Amino acid sequence: MASMLGMQSRLSLNVSPNDVAGPTECFHTAIRTAERVRFPIDRLILELTEGEPVADLPALAATFRAFQSFGFASAIDDFGAAYASFELLAAFQPDIVKLDRSFVRDIHPSAVRFTLVKGLVAICDELRIKVLAEGVETPEEVQVLRGLGVRLFQGFLFARPGIGMLPTVAWNAA
Repeated sequence: MASMLGMQSRLSLNVSPNDVAGPTECFHTAIRTAERVRFPIDRLILELTEGEPVADLPALAATFRAFQSFGFASAIDDFGAAYASFELLAAFQPDIVKLDRSFVRDIHPSAVRFTLVKGLVAICDELRIKVLAEGVETPEEVQVLRGLGVRLFQGFLFARPGIGMLPTVAWNAA
């Protein structure tokens, strides 16, 4: 659909960590499909989901390094939730860390959330990783997150998902 619509931005493909660790069909399927529909591989983001523990972290890290060498971007989804943790970040550095909405929601009155996000943004800045805030619903959340250096946002404040539509896009609110 992204190719048919002439989408010029990046397209995220959610993948489970144990489906992509090591030599798997997932990687080859993504390349073949992108080539078949004429969607540029360098616009694909392989987004690692948080729903399961990683069985082989070194193999997963090696796989993501291989993906990056082919031009794929990478992301860790829902960072801070379930199994999306600092252990993943230490094993490999993705292009994007998508901060779980549990840290974003009501960040403006919460000193604890503010401090946690401030620290994560500083770490990601040092590692040259972009931070995307998920689940943004209020202008106050955007204001605080911008003040912390977050420039990418996703959530109902910008668009709600709809049937037959592309998923909510990440907005660069610089």
